[in-house]
Amino acid sequence: IPCGWLGKGGSALTSLSQGSSLSLSLSPLPTLVRRRIHPGWSSFPPSGRIPGLYSSARPSPAEDPAMRHKMQRGAIPALVMISYANACVALSFRASSVHPPPAWIVPARLLAPHRLEAAHLLQHNRARYQGRRSSLKPLLATSSTPPPRDGPWLGPGYAPKGVDAVGPCSPLDARLPVDKTGKRWCKHTKQIATVGPSCSTEDMIDKLFVAGVDVFRLNFSHGSHEEKRKVVELIRRVEQKYRHTIGILADLQGPKLRIWCFAEDYVFVHQGQKFRLDLEVDALGDVTRVALPHPEILQTLRKDDLILLDDGKVRLIVTETDLRGEWVDTQVQVGGKLSDRKGVNTPSIIIPISPLTIKDRSDLAAALDMGVDWVALSFVQKPSDMVELRQLVGERAFVMAKIEKPSAVERLDDIIALSDGVMVARGDLGVELMHEDVPILQRSIIDKCRRRGCPVVVATQMLESMITSPIPTRAEVNDVATALYLGADAIMLSAESAAGEYPIESVEMQCKIINRVEGSENFFPRMQSRASSESVLVSGHNPHILNMQEPEQQHLAYDSITSAAMLLADRLQAKAMIVFTTTGGTAVRASRIRPSIPVIAMVQEKWLGRRLSLYWGIYPAYVDIDTGATDAPASNDFDALMARACSIAWDQGFAHAPEDLFVVTAGLPFGVKGAANVIRIVPAAGPESWLLPSTQVMQKGHVS
Repeated sequence: IPCGWLGKGGSALTSLSQGSSLSLSLSPLPTLVRRRIHPGWSSFPPSGRIPGLYSSARPSPAEDPAMRHKMQRGAIPALVMISYANACVALSFRASSVHPPPAWIVPARLLAPHRLEAAHLLQHNRARYQGRRSSLKPLLATSSTPPPRDGPWLGPGYAPKGVDAVGPCSPLDARLPVDKTGKRWCKHTKQIATVGPSCSTEDMIDKLFVAGVDVFRLNFSHGSHEEKRKVVELIRRVEQKYRHTIGILADLQGPKLRIWCFAEDYVFVHQGQKFRLDLEVDALGDVTRVALPHPEILQTLRKDDLILLDDGKVRLIVTETDLRGEWVDTQVQVGGKLSDRKGVNTPSIIIPISPLTIKDRSDLAAALDMGVDWVALSFVQKPSDMVELRQLVGERAFVMAKIEKPSAVERLDDIIALSDGVMVARGDLGVELMHEDVPILQRSIIDKCRRRGCPVVVATQMLESMITSPIPTRAEVNDVATALYLGADAIMLSAESAAGEYPIESVEMQCKIINRVEGSENFFPRMQSRASSESVLVSGHNPHILNMQEPEQQHLAYDSITSAAMLLADRLQAKAMIVFTTTGGTAVRASRIRPSIPVIAMVQEKWLGRRLSLYWGIYPAYVDIDTGATDAPASNDFDALMARACSIAWDQGFAHAPEDLFVVTAGLPFGVKGAANVIRIVPAAGPESWLLPSTQVMQKGHVS
């Protein structure tokens, strides 16, 4: 039986007496399955025993002749599938067995009253065992009393009528989540990958998502609208397949300035020589001049201003300007090779041009029509650039400012206040500023974004060597880790995934670094200590997510509730924080204080879940409220809503046992923006399963 035979969550154990212990040898399993069982395990226990399923009081097959005889005659199957924390695990016995029993048996000890719906009985005959997929059917039980401790396990007689007639995929298969996404909640920092020629097929997008990508970036500097639309459709198809939110970031080219063409393929300019830039596009360039078809630059430049060509490889100093702004003469400070349409940077001036070119406006309209979740603007110079972008975007997407100009660094606080997110674009930032300034600016930008509750992305050359190499340099690994320790919400791959030879390996490497750093002893205490010392809890707020019209005292109350929920979760060792949110504000507040457990954001709209996918530690899930569905809880039934949330969190593998705890925070009444005012502690099995002290009462099976 192949490892993935049971697929999506049936429990199937052997027909031994309850509590028996078996010595098992483990079949090779993917890392992601091991992570689903327990995030701290790098491998299974050497004994082969999984805690909670077997008791060491009983002898192993090697020590018990009767049990060994059963295995030899085929009474015990050679391969057992166990659903543990909603992950299928293949275990093979050391003794050989070739004859399966007539039915798989469900152990009674796993059928706690509050998790009866999680147990399933799998019926199959030998024909199915030889190759056909078996079907799953919920095991319906009418009694809430578990079987006796030493009684027999449930057998074929408990099967509902018609179980054998179920098709190859039962309704349960369609409802339960896919196991491959379970490892995601183990990491808090999000991953962004750029889609390009190396990964534009559905199969590659699928593999990148499974490897760890949370948000896909579409670079509108390259490719047609039709190509981008096809990629969006493929991403949404993968999202539907795994029933897991995936964000899409549209990156606009911005006012990228370039020189014109040369008569030859290239020219060399030498240090000290004169070189002219003019508006004569009809005349091809040579070693003494080239056209610069941007009159706004020529009109703005002044003597001694610096001009950078080809990402700073060639540096020019302005020596003379034309009063009419038709040309400038320069002296070559650093010489080099120049060819057609190389980029131009002017770090010392603010160019009076619109932040959105005609191409950008066309790309923006197409991106919004495709339904992207984030829009990033390149070469932001001043706060008014973000105002113009937001006026065009409206409420159809979140907006992100790419910080890559010195003028943007000078007005950083104002730009952050007008943005939903910020990207540290270290490529052009390192061109227009000194290289040694970039690490300092990266730290400063991240710190300011943390104080404002604004998500920040670190990008460019994070694993540059993996474009052509299957492994990164040690310096690159350290660079990624540094971004995590500084508090970045997300890290991004550009050419590594878009045009590199090892896109999947690059994503997997980033994921490994994230898991290792976040698993280190001092990571979360350091994050939470910085949040406290920087007064993140009660300082700046993003006005486009949080309700800025409310008084500061009201913000203090909401932030204090979120902080108290995190402290309570830490004290109780809860498995996750469940946050009911209408606009994302409550979830964002929780993300800002960097909890050590996942933040499950229960949202009603897909667009909101996709946008929240970029935030640190937030994992969106959908919950139906007042949708008209027969099983949808009413918005005023808080217990029913918590039960639904616990069920979703359980199905997605956030808890390992029914008694695991969730800390729930919400605002009552529902639908009020930013009104977080309730904290509840709920077991993973749901609020109705809580074992109350004798001083409390039960009414109609619910907590009163």
